[in-house]
Amino acid sequence: MSNIDHQELLVLEAGRTERHYWRDLWRYRELLYFLARRDISVRYKQTVFGIAWAVVRPLATMLIFTLVFGRIAKLPSHGAPYSLLVFSGMLPWFFFASALGDTSNSLLANGNLLSKVYFPRLIIPVSTVMVPLIDLAIGLALLIAMMAAMGYPPTVRLLLVPAFILLAFGAALGLGLWFAAMNVKYRDFQFVIPFILMIGLYVSPIGFSTNVIPERWRLLYSLNPMVGVIEGFRWTVLGDSFPPRFEALLLSAMTVAILLASGVWYFRRTERSFADVI
Repeated sequence: MSNIDHQELLVLEAGRTERHYWRDLWRYRELLYFLARRDISVRYKQTVFGIAWAVVRPLATMLIFTLVFGRIAKLPSHGAPYSLLVFSGMLPWFFFASALGDTSNSLLANGNLLSKVYFPRLIIPVSTVMVPLIDLAIGLALLIAMMAAMGYPPTVRLLLVPAFILLAFGAALGLGLWFAAMNVKYRDFQFVIPFILMIGLYVSPIGFSTNVIPERWRLLYSLNPMVGVIEGFRWTVLGDSFPPRFEALLLSAMTVAILLASGVWYFRRTERSFADVI
């Protein structure tokens, strides 16, 4: 009797999944930790560059963008080192792009897990953001070193970086939930995502300041949620020479809220069929 008394009683209720979904999400937090740790191990295990890849990739891209936009196109940098202007725009973009790519493919990569056991499927796409966060932390350390070397010592504005990263995370997760759910049903959709990210790399203000965008187009341009994120992030690094526009930040926040709410809605709507389709 003593062994029976200490066993956990599992009660299956009709409609329980819907009523207790968010509570279950918290109960399965250890699974979230396990999946995140596994993804980190897989990403860096048996690699040639390892964590150094998080440094090589943004540095190489920064050099190319600085050459193309700064030296050849001769776009203005408003007195700031062009390499620092590019790098401060590239860090939040790389985080967004990596998080979106990993989130979008997360269900297909964990198809065997979906068909074996119940847990809130939302855990899978959320867990994939841990690796991009580590890459971002490495990039931030490199950015601070560059700032000190180029005469832009870090200020208290850097304390606002998490707010802009949170916006980038919301945008990546919102879009990623849409794409992850559609990837399950339409397998060829996974080839659309790199194309979208490639376009986003050039239409976002990474290699240039938004000041080069004509005034009449800036409001429409700010519908890209990464515009407000990159402007705000760049302001924390380069200061008042690149003040963030209030309307861009507001539009970014509104767009992210819409993407996140609609992404969760669509993901939850299609979640029941994942195990059958995948």
